[in-house]
Amino acid sequence: MNLHHYDATGLAALIRSGELSTAEAMEYSCQRIEKLNPALNAVVRTRFDKARSELNNIDLEAPFAGVPFLTKDLMAAINGEALGAGCASLQHRVMNHDANLVTRFRLAGLVILGQTNTPELGIMGITEPKVHGACRNPWDIQHTPGGSSGGSAAAVAAGLVPMASAGDGGGSIRIPASCCGLFGLKPSRNRQPLGPDIREAWGGAVVEHVLTRSVRDSAAMLDITNGADAGASVPVGRESGFSAASQQPYQGQYRIAYSKASPIGSDVHPDCIAALDDALLLLESLGHHVEEVTLPVEADRLASGYLTVLLGQVAKDVSLIALELGVKPRQLDIELPTEALYRIGKRLSARDYLLAQEYWNTLARSMGQLHCDYDFLLTPTLAAPPQPVGALYPSTVEQMSMRLLRVPGVSDISLKLGLVEQMAAKMLEKLPFTQIANLTGQPSMNVPLYQNTAGLPIGVQFTAAMGYEKSLFQLAGQLEQARDWKTRWPVMAA
Repeated sequence: MNLHHYDATGLAALIRSGELSTAEAMEYSCQRIEKLNPALNAVVRTRFDKARSELNNIDLEAPFAGVPFLTKDLMAAINGEALGAGCASLQHRVMNHDANLVTRFRLAGLVILGQTNTPELGIMGITEPKVHGACRNPWDIQHTPGGSSGGSAAAVAAGLVPMASAGDGGGSIRIPASCCGLFGLKPSRNRQPLGPDIREAWGGAVVEHVLTRSVRDSAAMLDITNGADAGASVPVGRESGFSAASQQPYQGQYRIAYSKASPIGSDVHPDCIAALDDALLLLESLGHHVEEVTLPVEADRLASGYLTVLLGQVAKDVSLIALELGVKPRQLDIELPTEALYRIGKRLSARDYLLAQEYWNTLARSMGQLHCDYDFLLTPTLAAPPQPVGALYPSTVEQMSMRLLRVPGVSDISLKLGLVEQMAAKMLEKLPFTQIANLTGQPSMNVPLYQNTAGLPIGVQFTAAMGYEKSLFQLAGQLEQARDWKTRWPVMAA
């Protein structure tokens, strides 16, 4: 039986019916990981023996009882396991508790088999940390699976597990979902718990969820995990009905705005335009109204507003890691791009940070007005197909420039010369569409409708008004019925 062809909901049904035992489901995934992971480098740490012992404690009435699962090695703390965040300095940090979201994963009946690859501190849209090596895309292992949840995406796309945890602070669920042909929803801000270690990440940009093959798996998990935890910055109540929405595709006509233009003015690859055109034809065939719009975005403020908060976050993270380890930041074993972001970030002022946050508010209000007239905004998810491994990591010349930041005074001069704006344009050139929803807090999803002539997945992105995940799930369910992407498999994983 090809168990990897089942989504998490289908696998749970087999276990519940008695056709499959929890041990059989787990061992199947363990064997898939051992067989395929050497080529993918998606899983950086396994806990098979611990998972086997935990099978005895699973509530067989839980909705995903016995379903194998992987967590992203970034924010999902697991009691007794390292949480390395793709950083050499953190590989021996062992957690003494579960993150609140991990507790909810366990209550859902999921069996955690290991942790997935992520770039250092989750700060890149690729997954190529020096400490673990590059993660590779199952559709073509010479290409990136995206990031920062690249390990989780590669694992699900290759059928190692039916779903895995992910987080999104600038597109890190939707980017790898697009690269790997998966469904990926970023929930609304504050929808999911981040405690007990984190109250708010990246100024509120980060939201945790999962990467899945099916819409129903994503919706069912959100039913289980959503709702604020103790000490959350905003007391968002628990909500139900996401799963029901995914199973009841909308029968009316949605008004859908779309834009093919990059919000920062960068080029958009013809394959990504073709993916959007394909989606438009499908939407019209389903009876929806589509209309082209100009995005209410100031390109420079979008890019610098995002990067300024990211720089501040990296400066804070590096400082806290050094404090935790009892060393100075310059003594940490961190990658050069991370060091460069830290050096610039620590030079930014509170004024810089608050001005960036002010634009977040301006953009949120503008997008709110757009959604008074339209149910969704449709764009390409990315501005380019999945890139070759190494293509988006800073070049040798760029790394030479980063080393200059170690010279006293250079960081201050660079800020005056507009380095933040230059860095923002470079970082977001291939990934300009996803950050808007992180800045505004809106829910947004990648839908894997298209593949280019090279056989690489090219996703499209739908964004809804704040709190309207159910509408996204309804539309996604309808699109999944019309174009069942779950039956498409990479050759190496079929």
